[in-house]
Amino acid sequence: MAHITASVYTSHVPAIGIALDQGKTAEPYWKNVFDGYEYSKQWMKDNKPDVIFLVYNDHATAFSLDMIPTFALGVAAEFPVADEGWGPRPVPKVVGHPELAAHIAHSVIQSDFDLTICNKMPVDHGLTVPLSMMCGPLDPVKDAWPCPVIPFHVNVVQYPVPSGARCFALGQAIRRAVESFDEDLNVHIWGTGGMSHQLQGPRAGLINREWDNTWLDQMIADPAACAKVPHIDYVREAGSEGIELVMWLIARGAMADVAGGKAPVVKHRFYHVPASNTAVGHLILQEA
Repeated sequence: MAHITASVYTSHVPAIGIALDQGKTAEPYWKNVFDGYEYSKQWMKDNKPDVIFLVYNDHATAFSLDMIPTFALGVAAEFPVADEGWGPRPVPKVVGHPELAAHIAHSVIQSDFDLTICNKMPVDHGLTVPLSMMCGPLDPVKDAWPCPVIPFHVNVVQYPVPSGARCFALGQAIRRAVESFDEDLNVHIWGTGGMSHQLQGPRAGLINREWDNTWLDQMIADPAACAKVPHIDYVREAGSEGIELVMWLIARGAMADVAGGKAPVVKHRFYHVPASNTAVGHLILQEA
């Protein structure tokens, strides 16, 4: 059967992708950010998955305000890189894994989670920036991402948004789905977005280092407590866009210790301020 062997957590700041695409990674402002992912790139090479299940939020690219699914699963054979207003990022197209994606859809929906099934879905920086940070840079024509990717969108843009508890439980259902797939696959699950940031209003530019690092501590040691945090706490402490952190709880809920297994091993932890107007957080948890 398939197994989830690791989870990866990372911010998906669009300006990081622009800096990477424009060759600015060695500039003083950006160097510390990219240095924080050097270990991660080598870890990915040493622990290459067969499939990545990547949790992210669409930024009004695949879904407009006319229709916003709470949870949307990409089941297509491939996903084009979206044009977010300044042309698609110069990165390879995303190849999917329709068989595993369809199996997860069936299993999770039968576990009473409502998913929107997407046979066509352009993917934006929420998905491509994490892939670039862990696997890039890559030539959009000559190269390919190291493995198929299953995109999983979560609405954290338009209220009402799903609770942390709902996301945590969904992660557990995804783990059960993966483990019931009748093929020997090494699967990574990634949770993206955050950390603390606010893009508008009187608190624009808000960053809360203490809250972010306490969150990282708790994500490692007591994720069930993280899942109980109400959405208003994210908004108050981490800014209006801090709610993106509920997507990390999907990935954390899919780890073995939540189902009574061994605690994961912390392979890497990184935190940096600022990147654009955002706090960057990053974790790699590997099954023991």
